[in-house]
Amino acid sequence: MPAAYLLPAEEIRREIVVVNSHFIATLAPIASADEARAFIKRIRSEFADASHNVPAYILGGGNSLSEYCSDDGEPSGTAGRPALTVLRGSGLGDVVVVVTRYFGGTLLGTGGLVKAYTEATQAVARDVLRAQRIPVHVALLAIPYNLLERIRILATRYGGAILDEDFAADITLTLRFPIESFAGFETGLQELSAGRLSVEIIETSEMLVPVS
Repeated sequence: MPAAYLLPAEEIRREIVVVNSHFIATLAPIASADEARAFIKRIRSEFADASHNVPAYILGGGNSLSEYCSDDGEPSGTAGRPALTVLRGSGLGDVVVVVTRYFGGTLLGTGGLVKAYTEATQAVARDVLRAQRIPVHVALLAIPYNLLERIRILATRYGGAILDEDFAADITLTLRFPIESFAGFETGLQELSAGRLSVEIIETSEMLVPVS
């Protein structure tokens, strides 16, 4: 099983100004190369009048990853590669960034470009909230009305979240639990209901959990 790694918990944007050129870095989490390409296309469409929209991404994390970058018309090695280097050093995986440049009328030179794209990517990578992707079960549970509050407390104790409550003859709950704590909830449910209630897993997926 691959080692856990951090990824962005959100999409964020930061801007710096270098000799009148504006560098706008937009960073987001991704789960696939298709998501990365869609993000890059969206940012290029949003800033269609910009001088350059320079993309870089890392898919995966730890020792298992793939990478991509492009200079988008800037001199070779002055834009995409510096942005990718910052992503590598950030410790983030499953991350994409596009650095948008609006030319300010003054040539920065190769060294100035490298510095500007590096600093723009550092600004957004530094400020983004980190998260981990954890496996979760989504489950259904039908309960009598008199157990609702105790089930809510039990779910919270095991890191669960109630996604939906459907009130009919019984109450049908849709719950989500980290896989590692699901067995504990099942045991608690059996004790609480004297073995009368059981929970049905309907989906297993992943979710992002912010880390400090």
